[in-house]
Amino acid sequence: MQFDFEQVHNYYERLVFQEVVKRSESHSHFDHNMLADVACVALNRLPARYVRHDVDLVFYMTEHERHAIELALEEALQFAFVFVAERAGKNAKNS
Repeated sequence: MQFDFEQVHNYYERLVFQEVVKRSESHSHFDHNMLADVACVALNRLPARYVRHDVDLVFYMTEHERHAIELALEEALQFAFVFVAERAGKNAKNS
């Protein structure tokens, strides 16, 4: 018997990746490594929600749950951009 787990993913991954790309325009001093770090930091601040299909989760969510996800995503991304920027600044000073 073979198992196919390719569809299984963390629901937040796509949301975070899309937002990091979108927000990278206003953070032009972030290189691709810093943006990858932002995504990692943000994802580590969010709960893991594994799904096979995003629409399955979204379909059963209440408006309150959707709003809570939007707030958590916003908070995680804001923290991550600041965190990575601060660390990059400290690393530049120590070089």
